[in-house]
Amino acid sequence: MNRICVYCGSRPGREPDYLQSAQALGETLAEKNIGLVYGGASIGLMGKVADAILENGGEAIGVIPRSLQDREIAHEGLTELKTVNSMHERKEMMAKLSDGFIALPGGFGTLEELFEALTWNQLDIHNKPCGLLNINHYYDALCDFLDKAVNQAFIKPHHRSLLITHDKPDQLINNMAQSAQL
Repeated sequence: MNRICVYCGSRPGREPDYLQSAQALGETLAEKNIGLVYGGASIGLMGKVADAILENGGEAIGVIPRSLQDREIAHEGLTELKTVNSMHERKEMMAKLSDGFIALPGGFGTLEELFEALTWNQLDIHNKPCGLLNINHYYDALCDFLDKAVNQAFIKPHHRSLLITHDKPDQLINNMAQSAQL
């Protein structure tokens, strides 16, 4: 994998572990020489993961819609900041630039982007691994819900397995890389 798209909150969250894990993810990406593609903000978890990869000599590409450029405070120190006209263009460009996807804690936007990437994988629009960095059990209830959807025959078991989950950045990336080789 050359680049991973990271979806995460433009806010830091309540627990310090969220920022620490975003930092660790950025450091791990840089260490593995994997570039970052993300939403382009300088704040919250988004800013932390970008700063961490840049501080460790890695590549960080931000993609931000004009309408959010001021509101999300666009990161001015990136390797490259791409400005697009809409959220749809943002998601399409982020997907094209990436070889996989990771979601850290976040809100509606993070979940929407993650589920679109998973759906595209399910529909064979792409075959890129999708990961969930489950910091402090943040996504346990979501994983339980997905397991219930499998149990109730709304999601096929092999589609459920498309979402690779771990609580450590290094192990998540390793598991995603193995998945990409299958």
